[in-house]
Amino acid sequence: MSKSGKSSPPVVMISGANRGIGLAIAHRLHEAGYALSLGSRHSATLLPGVQQCHYDARDADSARQWVADTLERHGRLDAVVHCAAILKAVSLEDGREEDLRELLEVNVLGSWRLAQACYPALKTHGRGRFVQLVSMSGKRVKGTGCGYPISKFAQLAISQCVRNTGWEHGVRAISICPSWVNTDMARDVCKLPADTLTQPEDVARIVQLLLELPNEAAIDEIKINCALETC
Repeated sequence: MSKSGKSSPPVVMISGANRGIGLAIAHRLHEAGYALSLGSRHSATLLPGVQQCHYDARDADSARQWVADTLERHGRLDAVVHCAAILKAVSLEDGREEDLRELLEVNVLGSWRLAQACYPALKTHGRGRFVQLVSMSGKRVKGTGCGYPISKFAQLAISQCVRNTGWEHGVRAISICPSWVNTDMARDVCKLPADTLTQPEDVARIVQLLLELPNEAAIDEIKINCALETC
């Protein structure tokens, strides 16, 4: 999504932009000159002068309204970077169904709703991008936790559906699958030193690269590790 040759910069929606990876991506793209529309459940100012909209992954109407507000302000939509997600511990033996339902509501239905809401705008100009922060938990299951991986496997499938549906229209869907990233969510459950984890700023660099690659160099999935995985 090269910015050269355009009268206006590419317009990118970023969900979960109030913290962690989403906020790092917002800062990176803002500095690179992209026009941003940031979605979050919180009203705090994230980047001065940048459009900020209410977005709740649990609410289908908020996804549709966010897309509409973005189009009203910018007149186009070039890319969506979906980072909003939750993490809950749900095991097979003693996991609670209500916790699994919440994971599916936010991580799966939230992804589905946003993909449906933004797809018509992404396919109009031949270079739309749908980028999701999935997880290495969407590629394999480690340990006994199963709820979060179930939701992330499903989210990966949504990316692949967007890719298949939108390919002829120039829409490229990309899943980014990191292991541990130095965010508040990871620090709640990961005991590794923060400086040994993947940093949010490095994920943001990868996102910018993915947005700027041409249709003919499409990457559908990137796995990111901070430690060697042997299985």
